[in-house]
Amino acid sequence: MLIDAHLHLQDTRLDLIRPHLGIICQSENIGLMGVNGTTEADWPLVANCVSAFRGVVPSFGLHPWWMEQRSRNWLQNLETQLKAHRGGIGEIGLDRWFCKGNIEEQEEVFLAQWELANRLRLPVTIHCLKAWGRLLKLIQKCPHQGPGFLLHSYSCPLEMVDEWVKLGARFSISGYFAAPRKVDRIAVFQHIPLDRLLIETDAPDMVPPEEL
Repeated sequence: MLIDAHLHLQDTRLDLIRPHLGIICQSENIGLMGVNGTTEADWPLVANCVSAFRGVVPSFGLHPWWMEQRSRNWLQNLETQLKAHRGGIGEIGLDRWFCKGNIEEQEEVFLAQWELANRLRLPVTIHCLKAWGRLLKLIQKCPHQGPGFLLHSYSCPLEMVDEWVKLGARFSISGYFAAPRKVDRIAVFQHIPLDRLLIETDAPDMVPPEEL
């Protein structure tokens, strides 16, 4: 059985595929899917996936790209979703690639969700771009108290792998890394312990090279 560790099944770009998902999962032997929310607006859509499809493990989180859209009660709303649909927190994180000017606010939002995950003993899915050092320091100061956390589509230097392993991290790789220009990324994944390595599609993003 295959497990897709990270995707966004609720995304409207998958509307045409979603009605056929049962057949796809059966033919490809996909038994579980980690479906991640990114905004308050799509948390109910993630919840709908739980009731509509077998094998959905939901996560609800506020992604750094969309945190400016959060409501005044966003953290309370997040906790409500988590208690109604037991799963995980995600996709959350830090991003200095697309969102360069608000890293302090990103850290505040990230830590609020991280501390909620620790209080509820939930797994976490993390997005990180160009902010690996800051993320590592935050988690070293406040270690994870749940069953584990996933660094999805891992793009951190090889030198940090051991530090993340010590903290309990899992790492996921998608078909996107099969592109020839990503050969250095593949080399990093070869040094990750197999019991910490997961596969993901990040659908509908991070698609494999056209030839695959």
